Amino acid sequence: MVVHQHRRRRGRAGGAVLALGVAVTMAAMSGCAAADKEDARHPADPVATVRGAADLLARTGSAQARTAMEMATGGTRVTIRGEGGVDFKNRMGQLLVMLPADAAGKDEHRPITELLVPGALYMKNRGAGVPADKWVRVDTTTLADGNLVTGGATDPLAAAELLRGVQEATYVGETEVAGTKVRHYRGTTDIGQAAKKASPAVKGALEAAAKGFSKGTVPFDVYLDEEGRLRKVRHRFSYVNNGVIDVSSTTLLYGFGTPVTVVLPATGDIYAGKIAE
Repeated sequence: MVVHQHRRRRGRAGGAVLALGVAVTMAAMSGCAAADKEDARHPADPVATVRGAADLLARTGSAQARTAMEMATGGTRVTIRGEGGVDFKNRMGQLLVMLPADAAGKDEHRPITELLVPGALYMKNRGAGVPADKWVRVDTTTLADGNLVTGGATDPLAAAELLRGVQEATYVGETEVAGTKVRHYRGTTDIGQAAKKASPAVKGALEAAAKGFSKGTVPFDVYLDEEGRLRKVRHRFSYVNNGVIDVSSTTLLYGFGTPVTVVLPATGDIYAGKIAE
């Protein structure tokens, strides 16, 4: 709230002049208040605000995360959910990804543990012929989607970095996410432009995604709290894999400052055999 102080000058001016001065001052203050309210409803530069979300997360440090990836193709729709934590400062994270009952062709499938580090994705309980006690390491810079889709959860760090390529954004209005007041923005981002501006930790993966996706432009909805921190982001991808797959990927962040520890598996614990398709 901006408080304007005005000194009342006393001199030879008569009561009529004083009354006029008060009236003008009140009108000016009223106009200023109206402008402040207008600015609150319509931030001056939504594009710059959304583009800055990744940098603000890095300064914030860490957060807990929930993810949901909904895939639709040929009339079939499945949702894969994940939960864990991300260290945005050190660019590492860990998620426990839950597959739906029929996603792996079985009634049940153990949750997949995923470790997210610069340039790589580690998965345990991957299935596809991999022993249960072994990890699989995937070079995300070689994936056609840069691990925006492959892991069943968009890396929360990559989800934020993807916003660096915002081409257009509009302010939708205020709402709430998990009981927190947020500002809702909607627009499109360009994967290629995001890759050029991304931090080294995800630059290679986004460069791969820019080449692999059928469309480089990605629609998004993003929700920022009063401190500008990213609370929720939803990206909508169009991905080609034996047909067009429409993917809606949502990342929810909360519990900012919660410590996140990521321990990479020993070399002997990483599976070196062939993985079934």
